[in-house]
Amino acid sequence: MNINYVKKLYADGARPDDLFRKIIKKYEEYKDWNIWITPPSEELIKPYLDRLESIDKSLPLWGIPFAIKDNIDLGGVPTTAGCPEYAYTPAKSAFVVQRLIDNGAIPIGKTNLDQFATGLVGVRSPYGECHNAWQPEMISGGSSSGSAVSVASGLAAFSLGTDTAGSGRVPAMLNTLVGFKPSCGAWSTRGVVPACESLDCVTVFANSIEDAKAVDSVARGYDTDCAWSKEIIRGQDKMPEKIFLPKKEPEFFADGYKEKWYKALSQIKDLGITVESIDTQMFSDAASILYDGAYVAERWNALGEFVESHPGATFPVTEKILRSGITDDKTASRLFDDLHSLAMYRHRTRELLKDAVLVMPTAGGSFTRTEVDNDPIATNSKMGLYTNHCNLLDLCAIEVPQDAGDHDHPFGITAFSLSDQENLIMGFADRFMKVE
Repeated sequence: MNINYVKKLYADGARPDDLFRKIIKKYEEYKDWNIWITPPSEELIKPYLDRLESIDKSLPLWGIPFAIKDNIDLGGVPTTAGCPEYAYTPAKSAFVVQRLIDNGAIPIGKTNLDQFATGLVGVRSPYGECHNAWQPEMISGGSSSGSAVSVASGLAAFSLGTDTAGSGRVPAMLNTLVGFKPSCGAWSTRGVVPACESLDCVTVFANSIEDAKAVDSVARGYDTDCAWSKEIIRGQDKMPEKIFLPKKEPEFFADGYKEKWYKALSQIKDLGITVESIDTQMFSDAASILYDGAYVAERWNALGEFVESHPGATFPVTEKILRSGITDDKTASRLFDDLHSLAMYRHRTRELLKDAVLVMPTAGGSFTRTEVDNDPIATNSKMGLYTNHCNLLDLCAIEVPQDAGDHDHPFGITAFSLSDQENLIMGFADRFMKVE
Protein backbone atom coordinates (compact mmCIF):
# COMPACT_ATOMS: atom_id res chain seq x y z
CA MET A 1 0.00 0.00 0.00
CA ASN A 2 1.17 3.52 -0.78
CA ILE A 3 -0.35 6.95 -1.23
CA ASN A 4 -0.73 6.73 -5.01
CA TYR A 5 -2.28 3.27 -4.71
CA VAL A 6 -4.95 4.56 -2.34
CA LYS A 7 -5.63 7.64 -4.47
CA LYS A 8 -6.05 5.42 -7.54
CA LEU A 9 -8.49 3.20 -5.66
CA TYR A 10 -10.61 6.25 -4.88
CA ALA A 11 -10.31 7.59 -8.42
CA ASP A 12 -11.57 4.22 -9.70
CA GLY A 13 -14.64 4.47 -7.49
CA ALA A 14 -13.65 2.68 -4.31
CA ARG A 15 -15.19 4.01 -1.12
CA PRO A 16 -12.95 4.88 1.86
CA ASP A 17 -15.09 2.84 4.26
CA ASP A 18 -14.54 -0.27 2.11
CA LEU A 19 -10.77 0.22 2.28
CA PHE A 20 -10.77 0.71 6.02
CA ARG A 21 -12.96 -2.33 6.61
CA LYS A 22 -10.33 -4.35 4.73
CA ILE A 23 -7.59 -2.87 6.92
CA ILE A 24 -9.47 -3.86 10.09
CA LYS A 25 -10.01 -7.37 8.71
CA LYS A 26 -6.36 -7.65 7.67
CA TYR A 27 -5.28 -6.61 11.16
CA GLU A 28 -6.80 -9.86 12.43
CA GLU A 29 -4.42 -11.82 10.17
CA TYR A 30 -1.44 -10.08 11.79
CA LYS A 31 -2.76 -10.09 15.35
CA ASP A 32 0.04 -12.33 16.63
CA TRP A 33 2.78 -10.10 15.16
CA ASN A 34 2.48 -7.61 18.05
CA ILE A 35 2.39 -4.61 15.70
CA TRP A 36 -0.18 -2.63 17.64
CA ILE A 37 -0.88 -1.30 21.10
CA THR A 38 -4.13 0.35 20.04
CA PRO A 39 -5.11 -1.65 16.93
CA PRO A 40 -7.25 -0.60 13.97
CA SER A 41 -10.94 -0.65 14.88
CA GLU A 42 -14.19 0.79 13.57
CA GLU A 43 -14.62 2.75 16.80
CA LEU A 44 -11.28 4.53 16.37
CA ILE A 45 -11.50 5.13 12.62
CA LYS A 46 -15.18 5.97 12.09
CA PRO A 47 -15.10 9.62 13.28
CA TYR A 48 -12.30 10.36 10.81
CA LEU A 49 -14.11 8.53 8.01
CA ASP A 50 -17.32 10.45 8.69
CA ARG A 51 -15.36 13.71 8.53
CA LEU A 52 -14.12 12.93 5.01
CA GLU A 53 -17.53 13.80 3.60
CA SER A 54 -17.24 17.38 4.82
CA ILE A 55 -13.65 18.19 3.82
CA ASP A 56 -12.05 19.03 0.50
CA LYS A 57 -11.24 15.89 -1.52
CA SER A 58 -8.26 17.69 -3.07
CA LEU A 59 -6.41 17.72 0.26
CA PRO A 60 -3.05 15.99 -0.30
CA LEU A 61 -3.69 13.10 2.12
CA TRP A 62 -7.48 12.78 1.80
CA GLY A 63 -8.47 9.31 2.98
CA ILE A 64 -4.90 8.02 3.34
CA PRO A 65 -4.47 5.54 6.26
CA PHE A 66 -1.49 6.03 8.55
CA ALA A 67 -0.17 4.55 11.79
CA ILE A 68 1.29 6.37 14.80
CA LYS A 69 4.05 5.20 17.12
CA ASP A 70 2.62 5.01 20.62
CA ASN A 71 4.88 7.67 22.08
CA ILE A 72 3.16 10.28 19.87
CA ASP A 73 -0.21 11.65 20.97
CA LEU A 74 -3.47 11.01 19.17
CA GLY A 75 -6.29 12.93 20.83
CA GLY A 76 -8.67 10.74 22.85
CA VAL A 77 -6.49 7.63 22.52
CA PRO A 78 -4.11 6.45 25.28
CA THR A 79 -0.40 7.08 24.85
CA THR A 80 1.61 4.35 26.59
CA ALA A 81 5.19 4.75 25.29
CA GLY A 82 5.29 0.96 25.63
CA CYS A 83 4.56 1.01 29.37
CA PRO A 84 0.97 0.36 30.58
CA GLU A 85 1.58 2.06 33.95
CA TYR A 86 2.74 5.22 32.18
CA ALA A 87 -0.39 5.54 30.02
CA TYR A 88 -2.34 8.79 29.76
CA THR A 89 -5.07 9.96 27.38
CA PRO A 90 -4.27 13.28 25.71
CA ALA A 91 -7.03 15.73 24.87
CA LYS A 92 -5.19 16.87 21.74
CA SER A 93 -3.11 15.21 19.07
CA ALA A 94 0.57 15.95 18.63
CA PHE A 95 1.28 18.93 16.40
CA VAL A 96 2.50 16.73 13.52
CA VAL A 97 -0.41 14.28 13.82
CA GLN A 98 -2.92 17.13 13.72
CA ARG A 99 -1.32 18.57 10.57
CA LEU A 100 -1.73 15.19 8.87
CA ILE A 101 -5.35 14.86 10.00
CA ASP A 102 -6.09 18.42 8.89
CA ASN A 103 -4.86 17.41 5.43
CA GLY A 104 -7.19 14.43 5.22
CA ALA A 105 -5.09 11.56 6.57
CA ILE A 106 -6.82 8.96 8.74
CA PRO A 107 -5.09 7.48 11.81
CA ILE A 108 -5.76 3.76 12.08
CA GLY A 109 -4.02 2.90 15.37
CA LYS A 110 -1.06 3.27 17.74
CA THR A 111 1.93 1.03 17.18
CA ASN A 112 4.22 -1.02 19.40
CA LEU A 113 7.72 0.19 20.29
CA ASP A 114 10.76 -0.49 22.39
CA GLN A 115 9.64 0.84 25.76
CA PHE A 116 10.14 4.61 26.12
CA ALA A 117 11.80 4.57 22.67
CA THR A 118 14.93 3.09 24.26
CA GLY A 119 16.32 0.45 21.93
CA LEU A 120 16.98 -0.39 18.28
CA VAL A 121 15.72 -3.97 18.34
CA GLY A 122 11.92 -4.04 18.69
CA VAL A 123 11.73 -6.66 21.46
CA ARG A 124 11.65 -4.45 24.57
CA SER A 125 7.91 -4.17 24.97
CA PRO A 126 5.39 -5.62 27.44
CA TYR A 127 2.99 -5.72 24.48
CA GLY A 128 5.08 -8.45 22.85
CA GLU A 129 8.05 -8.66 20.52
CA CYS A 130 7.11 -7.07 17.21
CA HIS A 131 7.79 -9.50 14.34
CA ASN A 132 9.80 -8.56 11.29
CA ALA A 133 7.57 -8.18 8.21
CA TRP A 134 9.59 -10.65 6.13
CA GLN A 135 11.55 -12.83 8.57
CA PRO A 136 9.40 -13.76 11.58
CA GLU A 137 12.35 -15.11 13.58
CA MET A 138 14.38 -11.91 13.13
CA ILE A 139 14.09 -8.60 14.96
CA SER A 140 11.93 -5.90 13.43
CA GLY A 141 14.25 -3.12 14.54
CA GLY A 142 13.37 -0.46 17.05
CA SER A 143 12.35 1.55 18.68
CA SER A 144 9.73 2.31 16.01
CA SER A 145 9.10 -1.39 15.40
CA GLY A 146 5.34 -1.47 14.94
CA SER A 147 5.31 1.63 12.78
CA ALA A 148 7.69 0.07 10.27
CA VAL A 149 5.94 -3.30 10.19
CA SER A 150 2.49 -1.68 9.79
CA VAL A 151 3.66 -0.22 6.48
CA ALA A 152 5.66 -3.23 5.31
CA SER A 153 2.69 -5.53 5.97
CA GLY A 154 0.32 -3.34 3.96
CA LEU A 155 -1.84 -2.12 6.82
CA ALA A 156 -0.90 1.55 6.44
CA ALA A 157 0.24 3.70 3.54
CA PHE A 158 2.78 5.41 5.80
CA SER A 159 3.52 5.67 9.49
CA LEU A 160 5.09 7.98 12.03
CA GLY A 161 8.03 6.94 14.15
CA THR A 162 10.55 8.79 16.26
CA ASP A 163 14.31 8.87 15.95
CA THR A 164 16.83 9.87 18.62
CA ALA A 165 19.64 7.43 17.81
CA GLY A 166 18.40 5.53 14.75
CA SER A 167 14.85 4.45 15.56
CA GLY A 168 13.47 5.83 12.30
CA ARG A 169 16.18 4.20 10.17
CA VAL A 170 17.04 0.75 11.55
CA PRO A 171 13.43 -0.56 11.36
CA ALA A 172 13.19 0.86 7.84
CA MET A 173 16.19 -1.20 6.74
CA LEU A 174 15.04 -4.42 8.38
CA ASN A 175 11.58 -4.16 6.76
CA THR A 176 12.72 -2.92 3.31
CA LEU A 177 11.29 0.58 3.62
CA VAL A 178 12.30 4.18 3.13
CA GLY A 179 12.89 5.92 6.46
CA PHE A 180 13.21 9.71 6.38
CA LYS A 181 14.57 11.50 9.46
CA PRO A 182 14.10 15.25 8.96
CA SER A 183 16.48 17.76 10.46
CA CYS A 184 16.02 18.28 14.19
CA GLY A 185 13.26 20.86 14.65
CA ALA A 186 11.88 20.70 11.11
CA TRP A 187 8.93 18.69 12.46
CA SER A 188 7.57 19.74 15.84
CA THR A 189 7.98 17.29 18.71
CA ARG A 190 5.14 18.78 20.76
CA GLY A 191 2.96 15.90 21.89
CA VAL A 192 5.82 13.38 21.83
CA VAL A 193 6.97 11.53 24.95
CA PRO A 194 10.62 12.63 25.27
CA ALA A 195 13.56 10.24 25.11
CA CYS A 196 16.40 12.76 24.79
CA GLU A 197 14.30 15.85 24.27
CA SER A 198 17.02 18.00 22.68
CA LEU A 199 17.70 15.27 20.06
CA ASP A 200 14.28 13.72 19.40
CA CYS A 201 12.75 13.78 15.92
CA VAL A 202 9.46 12.57 14.46
CA THR A 203 10.06 10.52 11.31
CA VAL A 204 8.17 8.80 8.50
CA PHE A 205 8.23 5.23 7.17
CA ALA A 206 7.04 4.80 3.59
CA ASN A 207 7.29 2.51 0.59
CA SER A 208 8.80 5.22 -1.60
CA ILE A 209 10.71 8.48 -1.48
CA GLU A 210 7.74 10.17 -3.15
CA ASP A 211 5.48 9.18 -0.25
CA ALA A 212 8.04 10.32 2.32
CA LYS A 213 8.21 13.71 0.60
CA ALA A 214 4.41 13.97 0.42
CA VAL A 215 4.15 13.43 4.18
CA ASP A 216 7.04 15.80 4.84
CA SER A 217 5.37 18.57 2.85
CA VAL A 218 2.41 18.41 5.26
CA ALA A 219 4.13 17.58 8.56
CA ARG A 220 6.90 20.16 8.29
CA GLY A 221 6.23 23.52 9.89
CA TYR A 222 7.24 25.92 12.62
CA ASP A 223 5.47 25.45 15.96
CA THR A 224 5.43 28.48 18.22
CA ASP A 225 4.71 26.25 21.23
CA CYS A 226 7.62 23.84 20.70
CA ALA A 227 10.95 24.99 22.11
CA TRP A 228 12.86 22.81 19.62
CA SER A 229 10.97 23.89 16.51
CA LYS A 230 12.91 25.54 13.68
CA GLU A 231 12.00 27.15 10.37
CA ILE A 232 13.76 24.73 8.01
CA ILE A 233 12.73 24.78 4.36
CA ARG A 234 13.56 21.74 2.25
CA GLY A 235 14.79 23.02 -1.09
CA GLN A 236 14.33 21.48 -4.50
CA ASP A 237 15.94 18.07 -4.79
CA LYS A 238 19.38 18.01 -6.34
CA MET A 239 22.44 15.80 -6.38
CA PRO A 240 25.33 16.61 -4.05
CA GLU A 241 28.66 17.71 -5.43
CA LYS A 242 30.42 14.89 -3.61
CA ILE A 243 29.64 11.60 -1.88
CA PHE A 244 31.77 10.57 1.10
CA LEU A 245 32.18 6.90 1.99
CA PRO A 246 33.95 5.26 4.93
CA LYS A 247 37.60 4.53 4.15
CA LYS A 248 37.71 1.71 6.68
CA GLU A 249 35.47 -1.23 5.91
CA PRO A 250 32.39 -1.11 8.17
CA GLU A 251 31.79 -3.86 10.71
CA PHE A 252 29.41 -6.55 9.46
CA PHE A 253 28.08 -9.12 11.89
CA ALA A 254 25.84 -11.37 9.82
CA ASP A 255 26.29 -13.34 6.61
CA GLY A 256 25.59 -11.57 3.34
CA TYR A 257 25.57 -7.97 4.53
CA LYS A 258 29.16 -7.23 3.52
CA GLU A 259 28.38 -8.35 -0.03
CA LYS A 260 25.27 -6.16 -0.10
CA TRP A 261 27.34 -3.16 1.01
CA TYR A 262 29.74 -3.64 -1.88
CA LYS A 263 26.81 -3.90 -4.28
CA ALA A 264 25.59 -0.58 -2.90
CA LEU A 265 29.04 0.94 -3.45
CA SER A 266 28.93 -0.19 -7.07
CA GLN A 267 25.50 1.42 -7.48
CA ILE A 268 26.80 4.66 -5.94
CA LYS A 269 29.78 4.78 -8.28
CA ASP A 270 27.42 4.33 -11.24
CA LEU A 271 25.77 7.66 -10.36
CA GLY A 272 28.65 9.59 -11.93
CA ILE A 273 29.23 11.82 -8.89
CA THR A 274 32.62 12.42 -7.30
CA VAL A 275 33.18 9.81 -4.59
CA GLU A 276 35.79 10.16 -1.84
CA SER A 277 36.70 7.75 0.95
CA ILE A 278 37.28 9.37 4.33
CA ASP A 279 38.17 8.49 7.90
CA THR A 280 34.83 8.34 9.74
CA GLN A 281 36.28 7.99 13.25
CA MET A 282 34.99 11.46 14.12
CA PHE A 283 31.42 10.26 13.64
CA SER A 284 32.02 7.25 15.89
CA ASP A 285 33.60 9.50 18.53
CA ALA A 286 30.61 11.82 18.41
CA ALA A 287 28.20 8.86 18.64
CA SER A 288 29.87 7.63 21.83
CA ILE A 289 28.76 10.80 23.61
CA LEU A 290 25.12 9.69 23.50
CA TYR A 291 25.41 6.68 25.81
CA ASP A 292 29.00 6.59 27.08
CA GLY A 293 29.08 10.21 28.21
CA ALA A 294 26.98 12.40 30.47
CA TYR A 295 24.44 13.17 27.74
CA VAL A 296 22.49 10.06 28.73
CA ALA A 297 21.41 11.99 31.84
CA GLU A 298 18.81 13.67 29.63
CA ARG A 299 16.99 10.33 29.37
CA TRP A 300 16.83 10.06 33.16
CA ASN A 301 15.70 13.67 33.37
CA ALA A 302 12.70 12.82 31.20
CA LEU A 303 11.65 9.57 32.86
CA GLY A 304 13.48 9.18 36.17
CA GLU A 305 10.62 10.43 38.31
CA PHE A 306 8.28 7.86 36.78
CA VAL A 307 10.80 5.03 37.19
CA GLU A 308 11.36 5.87 40.86
CA SER A 309 7.66 6.13 41.66
CA HIS A 310 6.65 2.95 39.75
CA PRO A 311 9.10 0.22 40.77
CA GLY A 312 8.94 -2.80 38.48
CA ALA A 313 6.99 -1.01 35.74
CA THR A 314 9.98 -0.57 33.46
CA PHE A 315 11.74 -3.34 31.54
CA PRO A 316 14.97 -4.25 33.39
CA VAL A 317 17.18 -3.50 30.38
CA THR A 318 15.37 -0.20 29.78
CA GLU A 319 15.70 0.82 33.41
CA LYS A 320 19.41 -0.08 33.35
CA ILE A 321 19.94 2.30 30.42
CA LEU A 322 17.92 5.07 32.04
CA ARG A 323 19.74 4.71 35.36
CA SER A 324 23.10 4.95 33.60
CA GLY A 325 22.31 8.65 33.42
CA ILE A 326 22.67 9.11 37.18
CA THR A 327 25.84 7.19 37.94
CA ASP A 328 28.52 9.05 39.92
CA ASP A 329 30.60 9.78 36.81
CA LYS A 330 27.75 11.70 35.11
CA THR A 331 28.76 15.05 36.57
CA ALA A 332 27.90 18.52 35.31
CA SER A 333 31.58 19.04 34.58
CA ARG A 334 31.66 15.94 32.38
CA LEU A 335 28.52 17.05 30.58
CA PHE A 336 30.16 20.34 29.65
CA ASP A 337 33.25 18.46 28.47
CA ASP A 338 30.97 16.37 26.24
CA LEU A 339 29.11 19.42 24.95
CA HIS A 340 32.36 21.20 24.11
CA SER A 341 33.63 18.12 22.26
CA LEU A 342 30.34 17.87 20.44
CA ALA A 343 30.53 21.53 19.40
CA MET A 344 33.88 20.86 17.72
CA TYR A 345 32.56 17.70 16.03
CA ARG A 346 29.60 19.70 14.70
CA HIS A 347 31.91 22.44 13.45
CA ARG A 348 34.11 19.93 11.62
CA THR A 349 31.07 18.18 10.21
CA ARG A 350 29.72 21.44 8.79
CA GLU A 351 33.05 22.08 7.13
CA LEU A 352 33.21 18.57 5.69
CA LEU A 353 29.66 18.07 4.43
CA LYS A 354 29.04 21.39 2.71
CA ASP A 355 27.34 20.47 -0.59
CA ALA A 356 28.05 16.79 0.13
CA VAL A 357 26.47 13.68 1.62
CA LEU A 358 27.98 10.93 3.75
CA VAL A 359 26.79 7.38 3.02
CA MET A 360 27.07 4.51 5.51
CA PRO A 361 25.41 1.15 5.98
CA THR A 362 22.25 1.61 8.01
CA ALA A 363 23.35 -1.38 10.07
CA GLY A 364 25.95 -4.09 9.65
CA GLY A 365 23.49 -6.94 9.96
CA SER A 366 20.60 -8.23 12.03
CA PHE A 367 19.85 -10.72 14.78
CA THR A 368 17.22 -13.27 15.63
CA ARG A 369 14.87 -12.25 18.40
CA THR A 370 16.33 -15.05 20.51
CA GLU A 371 19.87 -13.70 20.05
CA VAL A 372 18.75 -10.29 21.25
CA ASP A 373 16.91 -11.76 24.24
CA ASN A 374 20.10 -13.59 25.22
CA ASP A 375 22.39 -10.54 24.92
CA PRO A 376 20.21 -7.40 24.85
CA ILE A 377 22.88 -4.74 25.39
CA ALA A 378 25.60 -5.88 22.99
CA THR A 379 23.24 -6.71 20.13
CA ASN A 380 21.42 -3.40 20.49
CA SER A 381 24.73 -1.51 20.46
CA LYS A 382 25.77 -3.14 17.20
CA MET A 383 22.53 -2.02 15.53
CA GLY A 384 23.43 1.61 16.30
CA LEU A 385 27.04 1.67 15.10
CA TYR A 386 26.19 3.80 12.05
CA THR A 387 23.16 5.70 13.35
CA ASN A 388 23.92 7.20 16.77
CA HIS A 389 25.95 10.18 15.54
CA CYS A 390 23.19 11.68 13.41
CA ASN A 391 21.12 13.89 15.70
CA LEU A 392 24.09 14.77 17.91
CA LEU A 393 25.71 16.33 14.83
CA ASP A 394 22.48 18.04 13.70
CA LEU A 395 22.24 16.01 10.50
CA CYS A 396 19.29 14.94 8.40
CA ALA A 397 19.15 11.39 7.06
CA ILE A 398 17.29 9.07 4.73
CA GLU A 399 17.46 5.28 4.75
CA VAL A 400 16.78 3.46 1.49
CA PRO A 401 16.90 -0.24 0.56
CA GLN A 402 19.93 -1.44 -1.39
CA ASP A 403 17.49 -3.73 -3.21
CA ALA A 404 13.81 -3.00 -2.63
CA GLY A 405 12.88 -6.48 -3.81
CA ASP A 406 15.13 -8.34 -1.37
CA HIS A 407 13.04 -9.60 1.52
CA ASP A 408 15.27 -12.52 2.47
CA HIS A 409 17.97 -10.41 4.14
CA PRO A 410 16.93 -6.74 3.88
CA PHE A 411 19.83 -4.30 3.75
CA GLY A 412 19.91 -0.55 3.34
CA ILE A 413 22.16 2.47 3.27
CA THR A 414 21.71 5.83 4.92
CA ALA A 415 22.65 9.18 3.42
CA PHE A 416 23.47 12.00 5.84
CA SER A 417 23.87 15.70 5.27
CA LEU A 418 23.67 19.03 7.05
CA SER A 419 20.36 20.20 8.46
CA ASP A 420 19.92 22.80 5.72
CA GLN A 421 20.76 20.34 2.92
CA GLU A 422 17.85 17.91 3.07
CA ASN A 423 17.40 18.37 -0.68
CA LEU A 424 20.81 16.72 -1.25
CA ILE A 425 19.96 13.47 0.53
CA MET A 426 16.59 13.38 -1.25
CA GLY A 427 18.23 13.92 -4.63
CA PHE A 428 20.84 11.26 -3.93
CA ALA A 429 18.35 8.71 -2.58
CA ASP A 430 16.02 9.11 -5.53
CA ARG A 431 18.84 8.55 -8.04
CA PHE A 432 20.29 5.66 -6.04
CA MET A 433 16.98 3.76 -6.01
CA LYS A 434 16.74 4.07 -9.78
CA VAL A 435 20.14 2.47 -10.41
CA GLU A 436 19.90 -1.23 -11.21
